[in-house]
Amino acid sequence: MAYVVTRLCVDCISTECVDVCPVDCFYKPAASSEGIPNMLMISPSECISCAACEPACPWQAIFEENAVPAVAVDDKAWNTYVDSNREVFEKAEYENKENPGPEAVAANRVRWGM
Repeated sequence: MAYVVTRLCVDCISTECVDVCPVDCFYKPAASSEGIPNMLMISPSECISCAACEPACPWQAIFEENAVPAVAVDDKAWNTYVDSNREVFEKAEYENKENPGPEAVAANRVRWGM
């Protein structure tokens, strides 16, 4: 079962998950595009369900497909969208950024109702 990046990643893109992924299945929008959220997404057809990304995500935005919280279940479709619309995405690459603190993570969860 593939892993899913949820809305907790919107505008918070950290790439520690990309760094630990053994198959490079993370994508991001190639350019700002109306309607496509600014977040990382996992290609479900490429994900090998190794679970390395989940604990690496500093925003706690990644869930196993069957464990996605109800409020974020629609986010599964964005991850699937990557596979059918590759022309608007590019492979995500690791970028060394400062990780959020616990307060920022908690505030982001509240922002998205999680």
